[in-house]
Amino acid sequence: MFTASLGVFLFGLLAAVAGGAVGAAIGGNYAFVLVGFCVLASWGIFAATGSTFGFDYLAFGPFMGPHIAFAGGVAAAVYARYKGHMADGKDVNSPLAGLGRPAVLVVGAVFGVLGYLFQIGVSHVPWFGSHTDSIAFTVLCSGLLARIVFGGAPGEGLFRGSLHNPEGFHEGATSFPAKIKPGPNGRWLEWQERPSQLITIGSLFGIFAGGASLFLAANIGAHLTDLGFADGLAAANANNFCFGISAIIILFLITNRNMPVQHHVTNIAGLAAVQFFPVLMGKSFSTFTWTATSTWDSHAWLMAFVAILVAGVFGVITAALGEFAARLWYNRGTSHVDPPAACIWIGNALVVSSAALLS
Repeated sequence: MFTASLGVFLFGLLAAVAGGAVGAAIGGNYAFVLVGFCVLASWGIFAATGSTFGFDYLAFGPFMGPHIAFAGGVAAAVYARYKGHMADGKDVNSPLAGLGRPAVLVVGAVFGVLGYLFQIGVSHVPWFGSHTDSIAFTVLCSGLLARIVFGGAPGEGLFRGSLHNPEGFHEGATSFPAKIKPGPNGRWLEWQERPSQLITIGSLFGIFAGGASLFLAANIGAHLTDLGFADGLAAANANNFCFGISAIIILFLITNRNMPVQHHVTNIAGLAAVQFFPVLMGKSFSTFTWTATSTWDSHAWLMAFVAILVAGVFGVITAALGEFAARLWYNRGTSHVDPPAACIWIGNALVVSSAALLS
């Protein structure tokens, strides 16, 4: 959307300045919760009008896009730690406006702009840009950059941060998985780190998102097609709905409830359902015609059943990837490198590529 002309590009650029600063001011996780509300509002606009401007500008653009607002909050938090204004650079819950330090908000604005520019660049990379989630990839890269620049000990200078913080590895461990195992030196979510926990959260939230995404793709898709919009428009956005619900759930995590963090699971599982259902029906995603579920026969419902099973499988894979990313970058780090973002772009590439190969 923001590359259609120089004017719209500059409009988005200026909006990203404010978006990054606002994310820092209210706190990265609060900004991400607002993404969830924006997604649901955007779905209402989309279902009624067929317009995607809510997704393009509000939820995933300069207004509250995670690569801009959340990423700005992440960078500002580790910068505040680096400057000695707060003790924990991983604290993406605290509203940083309360520090009374304008420079902290400026850092958020700078990373908002970097996120805006980087995401546009990634989306235009041949093959990769159309076979991954460029927003999630940008959130990851932005977090890693902020860690490298500001993640060193306060007062020791810029660009002293470590991606893995090996001083926090388990002493005496010989294998890399054993070195990064969660424990007293750091962990992400204690109730979501063992294989049994990951399988449960991944499969059930995956099926949850897969079913909802299929219903939205079919019924809203058929409705919009009747109104003259392109077929498949709803399917292309269907996985965002449960992602939005999952983002809102983060609000309860902030208030010290042991909520499951599963927006990476619902995002990729929902995507898997709508990508594989056409394949199971003998078509490809781009050639499949979506019809209302009231018109489906027994065969279609059987394929829908298989599709949400596939969603559950990809939910487990994504949950496991998220925990691995936490162990790799988050647990011992001096800043927040987002585990869900670190696996969403991989999961997206796996789903889209495998569905294309099988179609």
